[in-house]
Amino acid sequence: MARKVPEIPAASLADIAFMLLIFFLVTTTMDVDSGLERRLPQWVDPETLQDDQQIKERNVFVVLVNRNNDLLVEGEYANIDNLRERAKEFMANPYNDEALPEKEPKEVPYFGEVMVTKGVISLRNDLDTQYGTYIAVQNELVAAINELRDELSRQEFGKDYKDLDSDQQNAVRDIYPSRISEAEPKKVGGK
Repeated sequence: MARKVPEIPAASLADIAFMLLIFFLVTTTMDVDSGLERRLPQWVDPETLQDDQQIKERNVFVVLVNRNNDLLVEGEYANIDNLRERAKEFMANPYNDEALPEKEPKEVPYFGEVMVTKGVISLRNDLDTQYGTYIAVQNELVAAINELRDELSRQEFGKDYKDLDSDQQNAVRDIYPSRISEAEPKKVGGK
């Protein structure tokens, strides 16, 4: 008589597999995606733009970052420590300076007719710019706009921008829109 080969008990295999799955799900850490929240404008064919739709040079605040992580702001070397203040001054243009962006009248709820900036912040990086520098520059530019919104919110409503209701936030956003244009990174210089 031939000898029987013992079988592996399969009844508990499903239970063991399920317990291993639960164990790995509980003990594994999942990295949360982080990034920069941006909403891109609709694409417009440059040939269909009219002359009055073109952005004037005075309305653009140019920030360039090279591969050595040096900043060139409006054609001159700058330090990241004063980037926020320079961006705020550019976007606010409180005295309607000819060297700063134009303003146009706009009817805004809660504020009536106010002068709103046409300013745009243009950022361009080198392909070899360090990611930490890129994020630091982005943070300073966004912080400049957020500070302007906070200042206006405190002046008009007596509280910070984040504490306003959505209609009030929209009104403040109409006065200080977040217009940060990011150009395609370039490989500048050789290496």
